[in-house]
This record gives sequence, C-alpha cells and structure tokens, in this order.
Amino acid sequence: MSADISPVIASTAHWLLRSYPVTGGALDTALAQAQAQQAATVAAWLRYPTAADAALVALVGPGGSARLDWLTGADASGPDAAGEPWRSWVDEVVASWAACLLTTPTLADRAVTALAGCEHASGVPIDFRRLTRPDEGDRRAASLLRHPDLLGPVADLHRATLVQLLQGEQSDADCA
Repeated sequence: MSADISPVIASTAHWLLRSYPVTGGALDTALAQAQAQQAATVAAWLRYPTAADAALVALVGPGGSARLDWLTGADASGPDAAGEPWRSWVDEVVASWAACLLTTPTLADRAVTALAGCEHASGVPIDFRRLTRPDEGDRRAASLLRHPDLLGPVADLHRATLVQLLQGEQSDADCA
C-alpha cells in the first residue's frame, strides 16, 4: 500500500465498516475488515494511480465523509464528531468505487486486472481474493457491506466514472 494514500484507504474502509456494520463476532469482523480494506485499496489505487496523484491528495486532502454521511443518514455532527478526525480522510469517490467493487463482482475483477500496470502495485504481491473471490464465510461476514440495495446510493454516486475508467475510455488514467 502506498504510504501517501494509506490514510485515505484506512479511513474510507473504516467509514464503510461503520456505515454497513458487521453483525457477527470477531472472525466476521476480521473478514469484513479485509474486504473493506481490499475494496478501498483497489479503488484508491485506481483513483490515484501515480505517486504524484497520491502526493497531491495527501497535500490537499480527499474531502471527507460529510456527503456520504448525509446520504446514508449517519449523524456525524454529534458530540463524538470532534473526536473523529479520520472522517476528513474519507474520499467520496474511493468509497463509491469501493461500494461498486463490493457489490459487482465483474467490476471487481476488471479493477484488479487494471492494477497490473499501476505504480502502487509494482513489486508488491497482489492478492485481492477476499474482494474478487469471496467464499461463503466472507459473504456472511460482510452481508451488509456487500448488499447491492444498501450500498446502491453510495455506489451510484461515481459508478459511471469507474465503468468508463475500466473500459479504457479515460485515457489519462495510468492504472487502467
């Protein structure tokens, strides 16, 4: 994982898990965390394909979770909001793309394939099988996190851009 975008990946994965919580025990929590982390990593690597892109988002910040919180009905303005600075590192596009990847297996496969030439993936063994080939335990653990109806509003925010990127219609992306 690129150190420059690791806060974006971690915060976005955390937002996904807080918005679509695990209902099982410790093993289910770990399995769901792995899936959210993999989805956010793939989405972030596609969104910020070069070291320069990653450095830029680290400098200016990704925008935060406010719109996503509003969309999902989360109250992020309560008394705990000041104690949750991680929310400022959530990237709306990365969250939307991750939601697409979690709910649409064909997009997940195409996205992971598109990472083959990505700067972030060079020299790193890539294993996103919890995202692309979830077993029954993975599906059970992340039943809310992978539910297409629940994630639909978030996924639909930027699905068209992801589909264009993966179809090669966006020529300025170095990872696709």
